[in-house]
Amino acid sequence: MDMHQGIFISFEGVDGAGKTTQVNRLRDELEAMGREVVVTREPGGTPLGGAIRKLLLHGVPGESADIAPRAEALLFAADRAQHVAQVVRPALERGAVVITDRYLDSSLAYQAGGRELTADEVRSLSMWATNGLLPARTYLLDMDPALSHTRLDHDEDRMESAGDAFQRRTRQAFLDLAAGEPDRFRVIDASGTVEDVWRAIRADIADLL
Repeated sequence: MDMHQGIFISFEGVDGAGKTTQVNRLRDELEAMGREVVVTREPGGTPLGGAIRKLLLHGVPGESADIAPRAEALLFAADRAQHVAQVVRPALERGAVVITDRYLDSSLAYQAGGRELTADEVRSLSMWATNGLLPARTYLLDMDPALSHTRLDHDEDRMESAGDAFQRRTRQAFLDLAAGEPDRFRVIDASGTVEDVWRAIRADIADLL
């Protein structure tokens, strides 16, 4: 019986900051230590979430109107509720390390930073949806959105194509969130090399374990 306690870790930051690469590195490192690791993402970490993700990123087929801000917030919260119930909590309960690519803070940064809802509204909705589950550690891979955009290797989706001012506001929103919860967040300069970023994460993860 594995006596390890489950640990919940999230990665945040604008698209193109290199989250996926670092998530995979961390998984490999922890598995080499003998830990069970569950890697997941939001939106879309469950079949229900996958269906919601399509709606959020690409719109609703045959619907010309935009998704209303409150409806959008509820869709993200619905995705998160299912994700936590179906994937995250069961894994934590059996002692796994759960690493998610985006979680609550993405909603706060993207929706409150740019979608006309207050951060408190979005946060309370998320906390209700997840029954209060927060990560033990959140790695914010921070970089200038103008730089991260040049790294994207796919067509922009609804969120990414919202413009430079939106991206800058979102980055600032992430930094403000990190400043407000210094115990949970580690802000890592993502403009350096993959190795630089990984060294910073690896040094911190030793403390967490």
